[in-house]
Amino acid sequence: MSENGINNSGFSVAISVYKNDNPIYFDRALSSITEVQSVIPNEVVLVVDGPISEDLKKVILKYKSKYDFFNVIYLEKNIGLGNALKIAIDNSKYELIARMDSDDVSSPTRFEEQLKYFQLHPDVDIVGGDITEFIGEEENIVGKRVVPVKNIEIREYMKKRCAMNHVSVMYKKKSVQCAGGYQDWFWNEDYFLWIRMWLNGAVFANTGTVLVNVRVGKEMYQRRGGKKYFESEKKLQDYMLKNKMIGIRTYFMNVIKRVIVQIIVPNRIRGWIFRTFARS
Repeated sequence: MSENGINNSGFSVAISVYKNDNPIYFDRALSSITEVQSVIPNEVVLVVDGPISEDLKKVILKYKSKYDFFNVIYLEKNIGLGNALKIAIDNSKYELIARMDSDDVSSPTRFEEQLKYFQLHPDVDIVGGDITEFIGEEENIVGKRVVPVKNIEIREYMKKRCAMNHVSVMYKKKSVQCAGGYQDWFWNEDYFLWIRMWLNGAVFANTGTVLVNVRVGKEMYQRRGGKKYFESEKKLQDYMLKNKMIGIRTYFMNVIKRVIVQIIVPNRIRGWIFRTFARS
């Protein structure tokens, strides 16, 4: 038992980096999961998704030389986030795996909170939490995404919207792999995985606390629109309907909402909708 009261048998962190990532942001993300955590990882599985800049390579070398638990996997070409994360999961040594993005900031007690939750609730397959969102300085909070806490609430919420903040989750490797693992799906590889875990009987939970401060740009809400994004979301709705996760009425309501938000309304209005109804 550790000084934090955690019986920690070890956990991994899965993270991917690619050429367009900012080296300064990447450095900050890695420092937030190593240098300031109350419980540091036993392993960081870092997948380098294709060729990257020299500055990004320097950041990787900095942490790999400092921490012997960094397992860096280099890919010759870019294969996309979903495929890169699948490689990270398959190569993780530990049953518990935390997800981390290359430009966000984990709270100092994030891993401690999640490990304690798993210790108290061994039946749970995945634990996430709330996120704050910032532009520029970390203190410049522009939004907060609060998600349901209990399994029954999460499963119901999942029928209409994604109920897990991807960058905040820690899950059991076996539970992810039994649901088919990460798969390539435009902007929705996480939601697609949660849906398959839902259908596979996984038990979900969120801590009700903020676990990650997410770096966003002013263009974030613009990316959440357009024909390609809508088609990706509609295919998810098709999948849920086919697998009887939702009924026809919910299906049509979900699709209509997405047509309006992602196709019809202009970017500035979409941003207002997300800030007003999808964030607190």
